[in-house]
Amino acid sequence: MHNDVLPTATSLQIVRVDQGGVNERILAREAKVDYRRVEAASLKMPACFTSAEGKRLFVRMFATLQLNAHFISVIARTRLDPEDVARVETALRERLDAVSAALDRAIDGAEALFKAHGITRVATYDTRALEIEVGVLSSSGRRYLEVLGKLDQLMPLLQTLEIHEVITTREVDKQRALVKRQVRGVATAARNFASGLRRRMNAPEVEIEGQGDSVEETAPDGAIAQAGEDVAITALPPAAPEAEAAATGAAENDETPAPRIATV
Repeated sequence: MHNDVLPTATSLQIVRVDQGGVNERILAREAKVDYRRVEAASLKMPACFTSAEGKRLFVRMFATLQLNAHFISVIARTRLDPEDVARVETALRERLDAVSAALDRAIDGAEALFKAHGITRVATYDTRALEIEVGVLSSSGRRYLEVLGKLDQLMPLLQTLEIHEVITTREVDKQRALVKRQVRGVATAARNFASGLRRRMNAPEVEIEGQGDSVEETAPDGAIAQAGEDVAITALPPAAPEAEAAATGAAENDETPAPRIATV
């Protein structure tokens, strides 16, 4: 064989890996968020997401949570009874804590399966990690960023268990859909709470005076029911039947457009 036709290191490379194009496509779909009217200081925190689910949920939902939590804690408090606002803040914080604790249990369950089956290596991604500096406006924003990080940690654990046939592909899909639904639900609840408070702020002042609305009255269109359902992620393996049905119906294509984001 002549030297000019000998295989080279370049010609032998049969796998082309991502050079950042995936992250560019994800960021291109990000909703354009206007922070110009937010006068609060933000704490700059590094964030890194490796899974497709973690990247997309961060891009689509984090700003939704941030701006609506800011509206609840800062804007609404200037016009409404602070006690009513505090009840809404408590409801949002409880939901964040519940989802965070459920993710902790799911991670612990996955790690227990690793140990039981002698698995020592975790699947890794060939796409580049999404590394970004995030301006965190509030404790709710910080807690939600931690929740997103836990989801990102859980995704490769599930994939590894599937590769080793510890759990089935169907079980992984159910768990993944349930986790994503609950993490999305926190940002959706914040948006619903903010919408309810905004309606009260726009109501005639004579109606606002003397109102001691509960969180149920503040949150529109069944937001409380949504905030309280499915707060526990089923330990691995697999999801409980009733959670399974809910998760399967709520599973969405990752190319779903970014949600509507409230402005302040």
